[in-house]
Amino acid sequence: MRILIIEDDKKIADGLQRGLTAQHYSVDLAYDGIEGERLASVNEYDVIVLDIMLPKMDGWEVCRTLRKYKVQTPILMLTALDDVEDKIRGLDYGADDYLTKPFNFGELIARIRSLVRRNSDEKSTIIKYSNLEMNTANRTVQRDGKFIYLSAKEFALLEYFLLNKHKVLTREMISEHVWDMNFDPQSNVIDSFIRYLRQKIDQDFDPPLIHTVRGVGYKLTDSY
Repeated sequence: MRILIIEDDKKIADGLQRGLTAQHYSVDLAYDGIEGERLASVNEYDVIVLDIMLPKMDGWEVCRTLRKYKVQTPILMLTALDDVEDKIRGLDYGADDYLTKPFNFGELIARIRSLVRRNSDEKSTIIKYSNLEMNTANRTVQRDGKFIYLSAKEFALLEYFLLNKHKVLTREMISEHVWDMNFDPQSNVIDSFIRYLRQKIDQDFDPPLIHTVRGVGYKLTDSY
């Protein structure tokens, strides 16, 4: 999944990026409100982590502007302010959740996972499809009861397929949700990772789950 962090404290922002990347998320950073609003408007994210006290445009205005222009990405607001009125203001402007600094990183991850599930048909940390099972909380995958080791990027790619099963996913859609803004969509990296993933979850199992839709992209289904 791809996350945008809008936070002017570079130490906090960089720390969040490292922590979320270690949890298999792709992360983009913006250090002011105007740049954050621009990135959120032109890219497709699964969650936006938005600080309130930002230079150039505060978090409330970023949130209100994004909602005004129909950007429906879930927004988790971060703030050092613990006033109820401030929280109400953020929620009224369209935020989905609120976390007060200082916060526990584990709670941040849990809230991000909750927001992703809220936008998906999957409402549990355990996603099952056919004889494949993924646990997004402890980051494990198994098929027919056999645990399968996946790299961070393979896990993120499979999670995106599972959250969008039966849908045709183009390379552009995959790059927007699984890679960050530095990714070159013209490269063959996506095809290579899908090949690696097939070798691990399809090669020794039936039925095959990841299918190529020629000229369009890929689809995860057990009835192709």
